[in-house]
Amino acid sequence: MKIVNFAETNSLVSQYLMEMRNVEVQNDPLRFRRNLERVGQIMAYEISKTLDYKSVEVTTPLDVAECQVIAPKVVLATIFRAGIPFHQGFLSYFDYAENAFVSAYRKYKEKENFDVCIEYLASPMLNDKVLIIADPMLATGASMELSYHALLTKGEPAHIHVASVIASQRAVDYIAEKFPREKTTLWVGAIDEHINSHSYIVPGLGDAGDLAYGVKE
Repeated sequence: MKIVNFAETNSLVSQYLMEMRNVEVQNDPLRFRRNLERVGQIMAYEISKTLDYKSVEVTTPLDVAECQVIAPKVVLATIFRAGIPFHQGFLSYFDYAENAFVSAYRKYKEKENFDVCIEYLASPMLNDKVLIIADPMLATGASMELSYHALLTKGEPAHIHVASVIASQRAVDYIAEKFPREKTTLWVGAIDEHINSHSYIVPGLGDAGDLAYGVKE
């Protein structure tokens, strides 16, 4: 599995990630959502450079021009609810893409013991398409794996791009083990070493869904 870690080179992703981590800045939900969207836009651009392209001819006011356009069909998938602004960043660049949505949540049995549950799936057929799954926090990898398997009920994609703002090293290793290595690329803004007893990434940034949309009860 190929891993692209944006923290290994300086870019605007570093600036936006700093703001999302900073407790003095992240309490502004509008800015937090916007920063998720911006990171999604940058990742979308970088992913676009890895895709296959084909030539098409278009008529200009003066002549005919040969242009390059993306050859495969692209499907943008996200996991509710934290993934919505991140997904919007991808959609603003891949504006002709089809879209898929998965509802995955933690169902707690005890304070630090939970199962990941899938309740909702809306997706086009995926056969031979490029699938981009965007979820800002990749803590254990369990939600991403279950969402991926739910999406597979709609067909087998040609390539899978997993995109996250922050991932734990444990989750990176888990995705490498559970996803097809030869056709999976992981894009991540930063990789943090630890998760705590509640399975939150440390230092991380907290609960991305709560920061984007308010604390859930």
